[in-house]
Amino acid sequence: MPTETPNLPDSLRPDVEVLWNYHHMQHEPRPVDVGVGLGSHDLGVATFTAELYHRRMFPLIVFTGANAPTTIQRFPRGEAVHYREHAIDLGVPAEAIRVEPTAANTGQNIEFTRKLLADEGAQVNSIMLISRPYQQRRAYATCKKLWPDVDVVCASRPLPLDDYIASIGDVDRVINMLVGDTQRITEYAKRGFAIQQDLPAHVQAAFQRLVDAGYTSRLI
Repeated sequence: MPTETPNLPDSLRPDVEVLWNYHHMQHEPRPVDVGVGLGSHDLGVATFTAELYHRRMFPLIVFTGANAPTTIQRFPRGEAVHYREHAIDLGVPAEAIRVEPTAANTGQNIEFTRKLLADEGAQVNSIMLISRPYQQRRAYATCKKLWPDVDVVCASRPLPLDDYIASIGDVDRVINMLVGDTQRITEYAKRGFAIQQDLPAHVQAAFQRLVDAGYTSRLI
């Protein structure tokens, strides 16, 4: 019998929803020069990138990402390679896709994508970063630090929180990732990896309550 995905506990829902909403940049998708699919364990990133391509949001895709300990089993040939294959299965022409297969973190995703496009002589004034929903704010802050002159739009598959948890199949993993990305907003700015972002008091309080509840596996 299939195992049902555990539901988000009612006691945690308010704080999880606060973090979920905070990380969503609320950008409206609009046409840009390049769509950049950020590698992760979530194949939905590639699915939505393909959808946006078919909606003519961009003529060129770069999938970027090697592997992390959390993805090597699912994507043994690398995140970007598997994303490319999935997008082709969804009807994206192979010639519209570039693969950057070595980036090991979001900063490298941005830096290596920028270099790949520069090496091709591409004129890039605007990009769309397609990521997991809770990675939007960190991806934006990282890009504005490392590629400040490009116009950035953030996008994720438009799933409600509960549907996203069901798509991943692991509620604890999603909560831990939300908590970890919230910490990274301030920590990465301190370390010079990203621009500074406002962290409202109610977001900080929700983050701390989830840390106190034991969701600490993705803290740095």
